[in-house]
Amino acid sequence: MARKILLSALVLVWMFFLGCKTKPQPVKTPYDRPLPPGMYALRKITDPAQIPDFTMACLDLKDLQESVDNSLSYLSKPSSQGFFPSGEITHAKAVESLEVFLDMLESGLQGRQLNDAIRQKFDVYISIGCDDQGTVLFTGYYTPIFDGSHTETERFKYPLYKQPDDLVKGPNGEILGRQTADGITPYPQRAVIEGARLVRGKELIWLADAFEAYIAHVQGSAKIRLPDGELITVGYAANNGHEYRSIGKEMVRDGVIASDQLSLSGMIDFFKQHPDLIDTYVRRNPRFVFFREEQGRPRGSLNEQVTPMRTIATDKSIFPRASLGFISTSLPQLVGGSPVIQPYQGFVLDQDTGGAIRAPGRCDVYIGVGDTAGQLAGQTYQEGQLYYLFVK
Repeated sequence: MARKILLSALVLVWMFFLGCKTKPQPVKTPYDRPLPPGMYALRKITDPAQIPDFTMACLDLKDLQESVDNSLSYLSKPSSQGFFPSGEITHAKAVESLEVFLDMLESGLQGRQLNDAIRQKFDVYISIGCDDQGTVLFTGYYTPIFDGSHTETERFKYPLYKQPDDLVKGPNGEILGRQTADGITPYPQRAVIEGARLVRGKELIWLADAFEAYIAHVQGSAKIRLPDGELITVGYAANNGHEYRSIGKEMVRDGVIASDQLSLSGMIDFFKQHPDLIDTYVRRNPRFVFFREEQGRPRGSLNEQVTPMRTIATDKSIFPRASLGFISTSLPQLVGGSPVIQPYQGFVLDQDTGGAIRAPGRCDVYIGVGDTAGQLAGQTYQEGQLYYLFVK
């Protein structure tokens, strides 16, 4: 799911949703504003009054220890040291911070006591956001469940592909391009890969719906239910090196769907009625994702398992990977079976990357697996603040 997890990040329902507004157009907030030259994405908070109260988050510690362990597993790999220092944060500082926090969790501290211990032992940093004032747009992503088959059949005829042999990566996993007789050249865009069946023979799994295959590309992973009932996981392996482009924006721009009616379910319904337009739109996104079969839960760009509501995807070129974070925003939660936007605060680990998640003003929250997670992810589009915690 790299990338966002990819894909990975990493790999993102609300990028479906963004589109031009009907007139009069409001001023668009530049959430994807690049980090200004010479600036760090994180700013240390020196005024204790500006440090958030962690108490409520300290009462909900579900799956947090496991997620911290996953980050420590990544940081134990020698290759992780090549991504530090990140700003002023060293690799040793990132590791020590997670170990101290894990000791706190294992001690049984929670609620006010844990909040007080955190404030005593940790420095708190805030993302400068899109406006240098800490404004971050939070969106959501998830792992869909689709029917599929290891072999092509009359029903299952839309493949997800394994990484091709001619795709070249750099030492840190970055996509360099395609190996040819004349050297390394840019890897072709989606339209060429699909139109010319450029990676034929590298089929990993076959799905029953062309748009479901595209959703897997955007999310960076999927659970596949095989004909015998077995459920397997396919996750992000690589991409073709091109930037993500929202087909939701394209559909709104073309007038085939209204911006206020744009949602993942709306797009699914549209393409069920107009299957002849699937290729027209998905091929406008030049980014193409390759997959591999995985064991257990989906994995993020750090090749560690992602955890619902604990894993976030950020721009790994500017944020310290695997580090302990804290988010303060609003997220949809099921109330009486229906999604309701409610204030949310929680500890998270920066373990994934998203193809459309760039700059200090963007963060993607991993919601979970299946249709309910997809419904919640599709309604996640809220401003908030993103913090990181490092031991003093």
